[in-house]
Amino acid sequence: MKYIITALVLFLFSVISKDTLIVSKYNQSGILIDTLFIDNISIRAIEIDKNKVWYAADKNRFGYIDLVTNNRIERKISLDSLKLEFRSIAQNKNSIFILSVGNPALLYKIDKHDLTYKLVYRENHKKVFYDAIHFIDNKKAIAIGDPTEDTFSIITTLDGGTTWNKLSNSRLPKLAVGEAAFAASNTNICIKRNRIFIVSGGIKSRLFVSDNFCKTWQVYETPIIQGQTMTGIFSADFLNEKIGIIVGGNYENQLDNKANKAITFDGGQTWKLIGINQGFGYASCVQFVPDSNGNSIMSVGTTGIYSSNNQGENWKKLSEDKDIYTFRFQNSKIAYLAGKNKLVRMIFN
Repeated sequence: MKYIITALVLFLFSVISKDTLIVSKYNQSGILIDTLFIDNISIRAIEIDKNKVWYAADKNRFGYIDLVTNNRIERKISLDSLKLEFRSIAQNKNSIFILSVGNPALLYKIDKHDLTYKLVYRENHKKVFYDAIHFIDNKKAIAIGDPTEDTFSIITTLDGGTTWNKLSNSRLPKLAVGEAAFAASNTNICIKRNRIFIVSGGIKSRLFVSDNFCKTWQVYETPIIQGQTMTGIFSADFLNEKIGIIVGGNYENQLDNKANKAITFDGGQTWKLIGINQGFGYASCVQFVPDSNGNSIMSVGTTGIYSSNNQGENWKKLSEDKDIYTFRFQNSKIAYLAGKNKLVRMIFN
C-alpha cells in the first residue's frame, strides 16, 4: 500500500519542464521507475556526466537531460542530407564525442557547455561500421569498428580528441572471416587502468587485450555461443583488470540462454559459463553494480531486465521491458536506461 501511495504522490508532483514530463511509478519488483522522456527515438549509447545524462541517437540527434532542472536539450547534426545514426558516445573533461554507424563514419566533438560541434574524423568505405568508443584518460581514447580488411578498424587519439588516426592492420590481430563486433550498447570496449578489453562476435567470439595502447595484443577464446553471423558477445564489463563478464547470445533465437553469459577471474584467459539454461536470453548490455565487489550484475535485452547477486549463477527478472538497449549506473542505487523511444531512471531499494 505504501508503494501505491508514494507512487501517486510522485505522479501528482511530477516535474513539468519545457520539454519533459517525468512520470514516476513502482513496478512489480518494487523498483521506482522515472520515465524521463518518451519520443520517437532509438538510443544505444549514453554517458553520465555529473548532473547530466548525455545520449547519442538516430535521426542525426544527440542531447542530454539535466537531472537538476529536468530540461531536455537536443541538437540535430546536418551534413549533406545524410541520415546519421549515432551508436557510440564518450567523454573527456570538456567534450562529448559521438560516432556514427555505416558509411561514411563520422566522429563529432561536442562542447559540453554550448553544444557546438566539429567533425574530427571521417572515413569512407563500403564496409565501414564503428561499434564503440571510450576514453582512457583526458587525452587518450580508442574507437573500434568492424573490419574493412582482416582486422578490427581501430582509431585512436592522443590529444583529447582533436585528431584521430586509424591504426595500420599490421599492428592488429587478424580476425576470422565473419568475425566482427556489434554496435548494441557501446560496450564492446572496456578499459581498466591502462588495460584495454575488446570483444568480438559472429563466426568467432573472442577477447582481445592490450596493456600498451594497442601496440601488442593477447587474444583469448570464449565459450559464448558463436559460429553464425548474429551470435556471440554483444556486451562486456570488467570490474577490474581480472574480473569481467560477457553476455550476448543468438540474435536470431533470442530465447536461447544456454551459452550466452560467462565470467572470468583471470583477465579473460579462462571463462566459466554462468546461468546456463536460466535467466535472460539475448542481451545487449551488461554492467557490474557499483560497490558490490563484483557480486551484483544487471543485464538488459529483448527478454527483459535481469539482475544477479551471486556473480551470475542465478538471475532474477526485474522488469518485462524488452525495449531497453543500454544503461549505466550513477551509483549502486540509481541506473539510467535507454532504448526504443525512451530514457528512464531506475531507483533500487
